[in-house]
Amino acid sequence: MKRKLKLVAVFLIGIVTFSNGANNNVNTKKSNIMETKKETYVLVHSAWLGAWQWENVASKLRDEGHTIITPDLPGHGNDKTPPATITMTDYVKAITDILDKQEQPVILVGHSFNGITVSRAAEIRPDKVKSIVYLTAFLLPNGGSFFSAAQGVEGSVAVDNFYLSEDKTYALVNENEIQNAFAHDIPKEVFEGAKPYIVPEPSAPLMYELEVTESNFGRIPKYYIECTEDRAIPIEVQRAMYKGKVKKVFTLHSSHTPNFSQPEQLANILLKIKDEE
Repeated sequence: MKRKLKLVAVFLIGIVTFSNGANNNVNTKKSNIMETKKETYVLVHSAWLGAWQWENVASKLRDEGHTIITPDLPGHGNDKTPPATITMTDYVKAITDILDKQEQPVILVGHSFNGITVSRAAEIRPDKVKSIVYLTAFLLPNGGSFFSAAQGVEGSVAVDNFYLSEDKTYALVNENEIQNAFAHDIPKEVFEGAKPYIVPEPSAPLMYELEVTESNFGRIPKYYIECTEDRAIPIEVQRAMYKGKVKKVFTLHSSHTPNFSQPEQLANILLKIKDEE
């Protein structure tokens, strides 16, 4: 475990160096914290990754005085649940358990596939969610699923290289194309440092058909952060999913993982969304 944490730390330090994060004046930070309303953000990682993906974004938000919760979904990060046993119910419960502990509604953020997960969690706990933020994520209607949404998608390196294990219990992306699909805008050596922590994605949640209603999910304000250089969910697909469904759209000219390549810019957008409420 110590070795794992050390390697992830090296990876994250590399990202900070690459992204040229600004070193804000300490006194300015303190002033901003005093003036800013405190929020709780729940940041839900993408498929194949874990809570560790948010480290640099979370650090910036915490510096501004906000409470940041970054769970590992079952089978990801430090959670070693076998993928064959995991369902969408398990993912959603991991989020609703967190929501149930909060005194005030949270800003719930879902990245990539787990846009579906946060949609379902918000449906079940609408009074616990102030707003939902989709980071180049699946924003699907009732009955939608990852597999149905991915059908016929063209120009996606991730979809073109996606495959299931022989026993159909988990999903992977061709190892030679992982960085090209998800993080082409970070240095190769940095990506290689994180690669050991990419895990198989349980297949059952990918097959789940979303259950949401207008009376619960429909009344929660939604925001979308689109990534124009995304090679996993092409920009045309992102725009088709969010059209007419969100309060406001923010744009990053990044890959599928701006949390690595542009963490400060992403954090700043999340702070702006707070102010939209």
